[in-house]
Amino acid sequence: MNIVLLEPEMPANTGNIGRTCVATGTKLHLIEPLGFKLTDKYIKRSGLDYWNDLDLTVYKNFEDFLLRNPGAKIYMATTKARHTYVDVKYDPDCFIMFGKESAGIPEEILMKYEETCVRIPMMDDIRSLNLSNSVSIILYEALRQNNFSGMEAYGQLHNHSWESVTKEM
Repeated sequence: MNIVLLEPEMPANTGNIGRTCVATGTKLHLIEPLGFKLTDKYIKRSGLDYWNDLDLTVYKNFEDFLLRNPGAKIYMATTKARHTYVDVKYDPDCFIMFGKESAGIPEEILMKYEETCVRIPMMDDIRSLNLSNSVSIILYEALRQNNFSGMEAYGQLHNHSWESVTKEM
């Protein structure tokens, strides 16, 4: 999976998204201009110590991204889409793009991707969800559709085992 952030503005969101990408084995693609420096303390704080493990690529602009990812299947996350994020089938190597926090993905780009624009349903009086929350919602649906390939099926307890809980019941 690939998450693409077009001109992200808030370092804490990008840090949170980076941490989610590390946890899911997802590549993160950032398209400049960025509203912060990649050395920003808020990225490090929200990404915790996972930032160094992040598979990250940075692009000069959207055209550079397209040039370096020819033939990429790109889903555009936008509040303006006709399809919801669960209406589509995500391939394991697809790209899911999100726009900057203040304006989303420009309509000039969206118009070229009408069939792969997806939205998260919400009430009419809400402009949008937080960017890192939106990434998590759609990414986990894409991962679910691909059977969480390569991810651990369940976690382990720290001080106990699930086997002992089952025996006690």
